[in-house]
Amino acid sequence: MTSSLDLAALLCSRLCHDLLSPVGAINNGLELLAEEKDPEMRQRCIELLEQSARVSADKLKFFRLAFGAAGGFGEMVPTDEPRALIGALVAANERLQLDWAVPLGSLPKPAVKVLLNLAAIGMDALVRGGVLAVAAEMRDTAKGKVTEIAMRASGPRVAFDEAIGRALDGTLAASELSGRTAPAHMVHLLVAQEGGSLQVAHAPDALVVGVTLPAPDGLIG
Repeated sequence: MTSSLDLAALLCSRLCHDLLSPVGAINNGLELLAEEKDPEMRQRCIELLEQSARVSADKLKFFRLAFGAAGGFGEMVPTDEPRALIGALVAANERLQLDWAVPLGSLPKPAVKVLLNLAAIGMDALVRGGVLAVAAEMRDTAKGKVTEIAMRASGPRVAFDEAIGRALDGTLAASELSGRTAPAHMVHLLVAQEGGSLQVAHAPDALVVGVTLPAPDGLIG
């Protein structure tokens, strides 16, 4: 079994990996700016610095809520927040399009974390671009109210690592976990902790992950 400390270390590795490129671009841009004398090229360097800084900030905000304690310590998180975070990362890649279908004003925090991590998995799978569709709703069942979350990544080539699939369903050995598979393992742990269920379907042109979580006791709406 993976300890909380091990998982935290792996999630930090994933965060560092994702920030390495934009932060490196900022460093390179500053070096070029210090040497460049042409006004037009200096302006171009400044634009690239602004773009890289924006991407870095967007990723930090995303992972702060996906992995950490952002959103406060209450049970519910306004859905405008995850929508803005996912939208910012999608907007940074001109080959991606976001289809957001979450009519609810807020979601339980575990559901938001699951939603964000599934969205990240979907974006990683769309190596040649495509549509990232994210949906969530609450409905009543015989066992009580549940939150249903669905992520669909569709495009000309959807790359889905088998290890991520095994991390999602809990069959990946602790010794095989890495920064790449840690977010999927976190989703598995969240779903198991909440007493929910998870299903995955993968085809060459689509990846679909569905999660059902029991809603918190006393939740209205």
